[in-house]
Amino acid sequence: MGPGPRPVPNRTCVACRTTRPKRDLMRIVRTPAGDVAPDETGRAAGRGAYVCRTGDCLQTAIKKGALSRALKTPLPGELPQVLAGSLTNDTSIEGGTLGKE
Repeated sequence: MGPGPRPVPNRTCVACRTTRPKRDLMRIVRTPAGDVAPDETGRAAGRGAYVCRTGDCLQTAIKKGALSRALKTPLPGELPQVLAGSLTNDTSIEGGTLGKE
């Protein structure tokens, strides 16, 4: 008999501080070259930060400086347009801290 099922990794949104399963969040990475870009695979090399896939969390993370702080680099001005393709308009993402919100 093998080990049980692998636990689902959880990550915290830098904007709303809500813990969700990793696949429900968008990873933004600062590459070793210093570029900031979305990481669709979740495996790109570099420093990563996670944001909910809603426009509200992304705007909050940029406006309050949470994303810049998490990545430890200033953000390029065109970043919101680059990330817009990875967002969803679905605001009914289930989960939250302890999954009970």
